[in-house]
Amino acid sequence: MTSRTVTLLDVARAAGVSKSTVSDALQGSGRVAEATRDRVRAVAEELGYRPNSAARRLRRSSTGAIGLHLPQTATRLDYYMNLAFGAVARAQEEGFDVVLLAPAGVAGAAGGPVASRVDGLLVIDPEVDDSAVPGLLDAGVPVVTGERYLGPAAAPTGAVVCDNAASLTTLLDHVTERGARRPAVLAPAGTSAWATALRATAASWGREHGVDVGLRTVPFAATPAEAEETTLALLRGNPAVDAVICAPDGAAPGVLRAAAALGRTVGTAASGRTGEEPGTPRAGTHPRTPLLVASCVDGTATRSAEPPVTAVDLRPAAYGRACAELLCDILAGRTPPDTVRRHAWALETRASTATPT
Repeated sequence: MTSRTVTLLDVARAAGVSKSTVSDALQGSGRVAEATRDRVRAVAEELGYRPNSAARRLRRSSTGAIGLHLPQTATRLDYYMNLAFGAVARAQEEGFDVVLLAPAGVAGAAGGPVASRVDGLLVIDPEVDDSAVPGLLDAGVPVVTGERYLGPAAAPTGAVVCDNAASLTTLLDHVTERGARRPAVLAPAGTSAWATALRATAASWGREHGVDVGLRTVPFAATPAEAEETTLALLRGNPAVDAVICAPDGAAPGVLRAAAALGRTVGTAASGRTGEEPGTPRAGTHPRTPLLVASCVDGTATRSAEPPVTAVDLRPAAYGRACAELLCDILAGRTPPDTVRRHAWALETRASTATPT
């Protein structure tokens, strides 16, 4: 094609169908066979067709925008910025703009200011004590949450969730396999599903394995300085701790600084002995016992740390895309309400939990 804008008619001619069939196929409406719908979408993508968002808004009397609400204390975090970029990219593919909702602008009852400005809402990591969330869930437009909402307000229209209990369990199992016998977790405060799951999992994993997991609560968006202060107090109070798993995004370098300040070597397995049962005290434990460090959230801070920190890659850009895709599918009628989709994570093993040499 030339540099001119690709039209519905161009797609129709290339796909060998009518213009109305192309319109129905791309919007997920009408009685279009699945094979035809797939062929039309493939041709549209190949030609570089982009819907005319102004025309779409006129046809469906919509605003052409979706709202994005992030945790109030977390907008500076690398994780949420990447998530937002992913959501924006996917929404734009459907002709939607994304409006970042400021805390002061999201309040209101159903049919209030939010509903008049957007066609749907993305509410990421909703917290029970976030006073804006009930109004958003009752705003009169479809709402997709990133993670479940644990509060009493109306349920969202859909959700995209991670298995956060499994991710922390994997980290605890990992440091144990690398020799740790006294792990500790710097878990996030707050009432989001993520924070709640991590605190509960640290306790339940400890009970199951007969290990007293050192659980310390830090702010949801803890800074490296806050993580450092908490880790110093933890290790001074309990020098037997030989692994620290830090939950908040970007805070793990503070754990490394605390370890360095106390002369603890990071990246060497805490115990080279085999056959030692978890929870068994080790002779000779002292403040210079090597320390394993891991993070519940991967990002620039964990990858660029020295040593690089083992972390759970939650794939935030892909997660944002998944949330926006579910909302777009619900708005277009391609997916029914009450749909819950799963999002996969991966463990990135690095030098901070290295095996003994």
